[in-house]
Amino acid sequence: MKKKGFVVLAVAAVLTLGTATMSAWAAEGWAQSGNTWSYYDSNGYKVTNVWKKGADNLWRYLNGNDEMAVNTWVDNTYYMDSNGILVTDKWMKFQESGSSEYKWYYFGSSGKAIMDNWSKINNKWYYFDSNGEMQTGWVLDNMYYCGTDGVMRTGWQKLFPPDSDYDPDRVSPGDEDDDGKRWYYFSDSGKKYMPKETSGDYGTYKIDGVAYCFDSDGALQTGWKNVGVDNADYDIQNYKYYDSSGKLRTGWYSIEPPEDLSGYEGDVEWFYFSSNGTPKAGPKEGEATTQNLTKINGKTYLFNDRGNPVYGLQKVRIGSTSEYTSYYFGDKKTSTMQKGKIKVTEGDGDEETYYFSDSGRGYTGVKDGYLYYMGKLQRAEDGVRYEPITIPAGNSYTTYVVNASGKVAKNTTVKNADGVKYKTSSSGSLTKVDDEDASGSYRDPIEPVWKE
Repeated sequence: MKKKGFVVLAVAAVLTLGTATMSAWAAEGWAQSGNTWSYYDSNGYKVTNVWKKGADNLWRYLNGNDEMAVNTWVDNTYYMDSNGILVTDKWMKFQESGSSEYKWYYFGSSGKAIMDNWSKINNKWYYFDSNGEMQTGWVLDNMYYCGTDGVMRTGWQKLFPPDSDYDPDRVSPGDEDDDGKRWYYFSDSGKKYMPKETSGDYGTYKIDGVAYCFDSDGALQTGWKNVGVDNADYDIQNYKYYDSSGKLRTGWYSIEPPEDLSGYEGDVEWFYFSSNGTPKAGPKEGEATTQNLTKINGKTYLFNDRGNPVYGLQKVRIGSTSEYTSYYFGDKKTSTMQKGKIKVTEGDGDEETYYFSDSGRGYTGVKDGYLYYMGKLQRAEDGVRYEPITIPAGNSYTTYVVNASGKVAKNTTVKNADGVKYKTSSSGSLTKVDDEDASGSYRDPIEPVWKE
């Protein structure tokens, strides 16, 4: 390392050595000859390449020319100021010959320049390379960052990435005025947060109670990120969403779906993120069970495999059984479970009357004098006036007689358009047909037309 060619820019205080000139046979000590000082040993010889203290008890150095060294490096480790005094506990700024750049060095209490190490100076940390030069920017395998003042940074810092291949024209998601810099987080020790190597391309880290996402270089991420281990399957539940500030999103949010996933109806969809940021999701539409119903803030939802709350008329299996029924979740804007008597647009576009119990389940049986099956109102076919319809119930069934509006004929005898006579009980169930005991099943009920 060449340091003798440096020009000293910092000026140290001058300490007087004394004024007496010594002869060759005088006692051991300092002697001045012109503008230089030498040191004589007890035999009257000038000493070389040794350290000696002056009358002020400060260290000087006698060089190979038996002169006190001034404005120069000693052993590429120490620096002697313009008065020949060892520099200690002090910053020094040097400009290399033929260069416009300046380098800062710090000399500790022993006079040694701090080299290849961290040093805490005035309660601030600095890093010096093997030549003793104070470092700025990314240091130590890009795990730490020192500002232009050399001070180690902690906490949030917006910086140019250390990767020289970084594209400055790239815009971070949610940051349209990106200047090419990225956000990084450094702990109190100054170390940059980095995801574990086994966690895939991204890792999450809580800062002040808020979860953030970082890539493999430690850069803060925004938008949708597949945080599954080793970028697990392209499943919505392996994704989390981070807003423009990098914070993990929870609760309801209307956003564009992940670009990696397909099958969404619109450019913008509703998602519900749990407290850990995982989107709520369920099976494909038509494959859901009542166990997939989810209550949020007092309202019941059913989520599909894409993470969206479903809407419209849905086929839902009852628990773990093979039985199923209908649930209605309103239009897309509503997307919550509905109850009571409702006009429903079925999957084929036709509007039908439905009744849903307080649990939201499509009602089967007689309600308010009308017959329903899986929630759908059952009517006699046009032109027949009255018609028996057999409603299954597990391993049994019950046949009711209804008119064209779906009203059940109770405790009465009615005739259809062909004159066939039906007698019913007080519950509306068929007891006799043309005065003969009713037996067997009749027309099956019409099932709902499910939303596709």
